[in-house]
Amino acid sequence: MRQLVRENTALRRLFYRLQLRRARAQSDESAIITRLSFDAPKTFIEFGFHPIQFNCIELARSPEWSGLLIDGSARQVDDARALYSERISIVNCFLTLDNLDFVRRHFREVGVLSIDIDGNDYWMLKSLIDVSPSVISVEYNASFGLEPVTVPYEPSFDRHQKHEKGWYHGASLTALGALCEEHGYHLAAISRYGANAFFTRTGTLEVAKSWVPNALRNKWSGSTAKEQWQAICHLPLIRV
Repeated sequence: MRQLVRENTALRRLFYRLQLRRARAQSDESAIITRLSFDAPKTFIEFGFHPIQFNCIELARSPEWSGLLIDGSARQVDDARALYSERISIVNCFLTLDNLDFVRRHFREVGVLSIDIDGNDYWMLKSLIDVSPSVISVEYNASFGLEPVTVPYEPSFDRHQKHEKGWYHGASLTALGALCEEHGYHLAAISRYGANAFFTRTGTLEVAKSWVPNALRNKWSGSTAKEQWQAICHLPLIRV
């Protein structure tokens, strides 16, 4: 039955519409973003999303907000276009450092920038941080522990091609924290399951003391962050 719903466009979109009112991010990301963006410009940019599960979904449902959603999956983009109003621009594009200009130009002011692409997250944030969002939401790779590292930039990065478990991707919390602090941002929150970090100009949390493991990854894999690090630490990494 699930396979039928996934493969049938009409059934899949009906299911999404029925779920949309109560749909949330993977953990408490939506609630954190809503709280941190209370006084922010009412605009958001998010790339790497599922039609009914993404960090800014609460903002997308609010008539006060405008947004830009970007994903490399044409099906997910088409499904999302069937769900959301014209306030939300939804673009099918596999982003690289060479095609970010339309992202930079989309809004005059950015309230929330959310990055969760399981790959070049550090390099995308480094390139876009000068749009000066009020709130930055970015996935960190808890499998890297507190090592200040990121994967090297690769335009077509695919974590499942790089490592059979998919643990090798993105950047550590300390690497992302150092990048944000260089630009005047400080850690304001960590999601409950230890996957996303949130930075603002007024954040007060200490990065090293705030790290938590990815609870869902640990549960699904039956391993710890330390064991994950030992399995991937030999792969190419850049210390930042």
